[in-house]
Parts: sequence; C-alpha cells; structure tokens
Amino acid sequence: MTRQTLVERSTVKGVLGYGEAVVQGHQGAGGDGGGGGGTVTWLPGVGDVVDRGGVLFKVDEHPTVLLLGSLPMYRDLGVDAEGDDVRQLEENLAALGYTGFTVDAKFTAATAKAVEKWQKDRGLEKTGSVGPADVLVVPGPVRVDALKVRVGAPAAAEILTTTGVDRAISVDLDLADRDLAVEGGAVSVALPGGGSADGVITAVGSPKIVKDESGMPGASDTTVVPVTVTLADGTEADAGSVKVTFVADERPDVLTVPVAALLALAEGGYGVEVVEGGSTRIVAVTTGLFADGNVEVTGDLAEGDVVGMPS
Repeated sequence: MTRQTLVERSTVKGVLGYGEAVVQGHQGAGGDGGGGGGTVTWLPGVGDVVDRGGVLFKVDEHPTVLLLGSLPMYRDLGVDAEGDDVRQLEENLAALGYTGFTVDAKFTAATAKAVEKWQKDRGLEKTGSVGPADVLVVPGPVRVDALKVRVGAPAAAEILTTTGVDRAISVDLDLADRDLAVEGGAVSVALPGGGSADGVITAVGSPKIVKDESGMPGASDTTVVPVTVTLADGTEADAGSVKVTFVADERPDVLTVPVAALLALAEGGYGVEVVEGGSTRIVAVTTGLFADGNVEVTGDLAEGDVVGMPS
C-alpha cells in the first residue's frame, strides 16, 4: 500500500509543423476565388518569412504589404478618418521608422505626409491614403506555407497560405476530449525519430467539423477541437507525426494499490486482502482513479499495509 500522486494520461496523435495554415488573398478579388482583381505578378517562396513592412504578394505589380495588428484593413484610410484602425496604421508607420505625426486615432495631414514617404520608399504612387488592397494586417510575422496560384494567374481570394514562424504542434481532439486541453497546460510529446520533449498548450480553438472523405460505408463527419502545442525553447526535432500526452485527471497524495490486488466481493464492490503477520483479512474499499496499473482506494487501510496479490 503506497501513497502517491496518481495521474491519468491520454495520448493523441498530432503533427509538428508551424501551426494551422491561414489562407491569404487579394481583397479586390471575388469571394469565389475567381479573377476580376488583376493578375498575380510576384509571389514569395515557400518557407519565406515576411515581417512588418514586407511584401506578401504583388497584383499588377502593386504590392500587398504586411502590417502587424489585430484589426483587419476594412476601409480606405485618408485625411479626416478616425478610429482604432487609424491608430493601428500609425503604430506600424512609427515602427517602420516614419515620423512627423502623432500616434492617435486621427488621420491628419501629417499622417498623410508619412504615408506618402512610405509609398515613395516602396516605389508606389504617392496618394497619402491606404486601402485594403495595399496592406494585410496579421498578428505577427508569418511563414509562407503554400502557394495556391502561380505568377500570371488571376488574383484570387486564395493566393497563398501562411502560418506562424515558430514551430508548433497541431492536434485535433475529439469533442468528447475537449476538457483535456486547457491553455497553459503542460503536455509531453513523443518526437519523430524517437526522444521526447515538454510542451505547453498555447491555443484551444472552437469546435470544427472535419468532413469524411474516405468513402467507407458507415463513415461520417466528425467534430474536433483544434489545439496548438508549443515545444520548450531549444527543442530540436524534425517536422512530422508526433504523439501528445495530456493529463486527463490527477489525484495528489492518495492511497493506491495495484489494480491486480482488487478482489470482487460477493456482496458487491471491491476489497483487498491485507496481510498482517501470519494472517490475512479482507477489507472493503472504495475505488477512485485508475492509472498506470494502480488504483486509488479508501477504506480501513493505512500507508505501508501489505496487500496480497494473486499468484
């Protein structure tokens, strides 16, 4: 009979890469992915990292520039415009080294002059205003994951996909296992090629439906919860399939016995055989958590008691 912290774990398959891919496209194109918004004239390479002020793609030789923030560019901004999107634009201009204006929620003539300097530096027409076709706002630097079109194709709502720049593990949890994933929770990861590493749950998404494409009789769509796990700094591992172990339940400082020591009692429930010197006695127990071949028990027992095991 031992006292210990009993931990139940659940292991799920995941993929080590750069996190969930996000589709990026030309905001002048039709939502059906068709043309009508010009021609793609330049694309970055797969794996390229684009940061604030960098060009993500060009349509009719007009670059779409990356800015950092949380509010999408949903309207044209020019003199007399006001709002949080104006502040976000000015914050980006200041971060790129442009000065002469106040970072606030008002687009003034001074802001327009800074925009004209930015446009001149990029070889663009100096209009002093910025619109949705000029910039794309994302939370942080991005890595080009895949190209959806080739140079010369019509500009579309889907031109390329991007991910974050830090390697991360993507896991699709069954909806029934949603409670396993808590942001900030610790997990262990079995890495491709062997070895293991510690990880932290950094994002838990909303449930989504995964369409069944197997064509197998009786197969159906499933609902999953996307989870992102970030590896500890300095972890070296190749991209590929991994196994992520979550803590499903934990009982600290409880009495435990091997599961094999449980006896089914005639009156129902379970008991254990306690060995005392040359004699034994059967003690009824209430079981709790089962994990790693042990079980939590409560009853007329004490730490250090010797329990019988089947021979």
